[in-house]
Amino acid sequence: MCGIVGYIGNKDAYPVLIKGLQRLEYRGYDSAGVALINGEGKLNVYKKKGKVSELVSASKNEDLSGSVGIGHTRWATHGEPNDVNSHPHYSDTKDLVMIHNGIIENYASIKERLKKRGHKFLSQTDTEVLVHLIEDIQQHEGMKLGHAVIAALKQVIGAYAIVVMDKKDPSTLIAAKKGSPMVIGIGNNDDFYIASDASPIVEYTKNVVYLEDEQVAIIRRGLELKIRNLKDKEITPYVQELTIELEAIEKGGYDHFMLKEIYEQPRSVKDSMRGRLIAEEGKVVLGGIVDHEVKFKNAKRIIFIACGTSWHAGLVGEYLFEEFARIPVEVEYASEFRYRNPIIYQDDIVIAISQSGETADTLAAIELAKSKGATIIGVCNVVGSSIPRASHGGSYTHAGPEIGVASTKAFTAQVTVLTLMALHVARLKGTMAESRFRQLLYEMEAIPGKIEEVLKQNPEIKKIAAKYKDSKNALYLGRGVSFPVALEGALKLKEISYIHAEGYPAAEMKHGPIALIDEEMPVFVIATKGANYEKVVSNIQEVKARKGKIIAVVTAGDHDVKEMADHVIEIPETDENLVPLISVIPLQLLSYHIAVMRGCNVDQPRNLAKSVTVE
Repeated sequence: MCGIVGYIGNKDAYPVLIKGLQRLEYRGYDSAGVALINGEGKLNVYKKKGKVSELVSASKNEDLSGSVGIGHTRWATHGEPNDVNSHPHYSDTKDLVMIHNGIIENYASIKERLKKRGHKFLSQTDTEVLVHLIEDIQQHEGMKLGHAVIAALKQVIGAYAIVVMDKKDPSTLIAAKKGSPMVIGIGNNDDFYIASDASPIVEYTKNVVYLEDEQVAIIRRGLELKIRNLKDKEITPYVQELTIELEAIEKGGYDHFMLKEIYEQPRSVKDSMRGRLIAEEGKVVLGGIVDHEVKFKNAKRIIFIACGTSWHAGLVGEYLFEEFARIPVEVEYASEFRYRNPIIYQDDIVIAISQSGETADTLAAIELAKSKGATIIGVCNVVGSSIPRASHGGSYTHAGPEIGVASTKAFTAQVTVLTLMALHVARLKGTMAESRFRQLLYEMEAIPGKIEEVLKQNPEIKKIAAKYKDSKNALYLGRGVSFPVALEGALKLKEISYIHAEGYPAAEMKHGPIALIDEEMPVFVIATKGANYEKVVSNIQEVKARKGKIIAVVTAGDHDVKEMADHVIEIPETDENLVPLISVIPLQLLSYHIAVMRGCNVDQPRNLAKSVTVE
């Protein structure tokens, strides 16, 4: 959601900004813009509704010189997507220019106050109000820009990541954050890079500083990086080394990031188990929860909080923790949890799941749970992100950068880590026989190879997709631990192909959804061998009796479903509790191919953002 790029140094800023914005396109956006100060001190702003490529075309004959600049991709909140509402935004005198991710909740009252002081506004955005406020403080309080930013931010309510530039001081950039991510890269030639995440920076430097909430960075060309908090106290920057490689954020020969990331799942699942699952020794080692083992052992309840695909991973986790560790589990939408008055006890364990580690609703839910004394365990993919820093402990998923907006490898990596956690807690509590525990470890170890076997069926899966690319609706069914997979399959289809799809527990079909079934309705069923197999077969018969089309994901060698279904996709046999790690793969591929055949923008579906960092 929205993207920020900034540069100050000794080289031309424009190419750095444009390449950075292109690296951030995966976050989802509707307009783009840049601001540059040239060698004569002139401030030039270029912005355009649409893609970064349209900004490049619109500005190609303009003055693009300058070694300091800022860039932005906007996902509209306040004000419709158009050129005027695009960032960067000017101050009243047009001396200052600013870009902003987040939402200023009290912008309307500030705007009215500034209007009475003579300020005139051009856009409908909350961002323009903030840059006007900063300049107003500068002018009336006689403050330098950095101190004016601090004073202004003390007056605002909401979330922000901002970068401010002053044409009267082209050797300085001011950056600040609260609730929205921001990273500063320290180059080797006295230059600095600013971005929403590391993807625009990794090409130039591995040395970065992640700003904490309510911190303001004063960046001076070739001189220094200073960080202060809103109490104007100086903070020593903590420099970290980036672990991602440039190749990881490029397509690597695939047509789309989503397809690349689907094919990366054998590796990402293996990486999420590496060093943690030691099957030959019968051990699961999770260093991030060692300090909380007693809490897990004595927990009377675990609460998962998450959104979207991560919520579906949490549903899988619910089945696993209850089955393996015999602990009651509740799975909550973070976006709803935070607005209730939930009952939380001090001995509760709250597991927060997020690919980005920056999901605003999940962060707010964490703070609510922490205020009640609960122990917070984070399961995230992005090292150094906000949720791991806000948690008491947890585990990274090690899926590697996920650029496609529709999560694929994030889901399987999250389920992998949750499975290991459930097994580890089962061992702690003594709720699982040793033979069963070791069997599951060996089954887990075999999962990456079994995913590879499913991926080999991609050509056949593509043929099935071609038959249903023009569908208007679709139904996904599963039972037990496969029900969350049905939900995830439906989500993948609707978010990238724009086909209406719903996931249901298979037994619920006759309580309403069965009314929708006719010869035009494709029904995707997870019908693998397990305790619920015969029940699922009955559900398939109910669909066929009403002329629905059945696309079934079955265990290799299944003949019963094959005789009933219109199409079957076979997956290798595994323990039924681990089936979600394999059965989700063909559903991802089906969604991908259907979307491509429909001409949809697979990596950047309409109206969606990769990381939802505003409410």
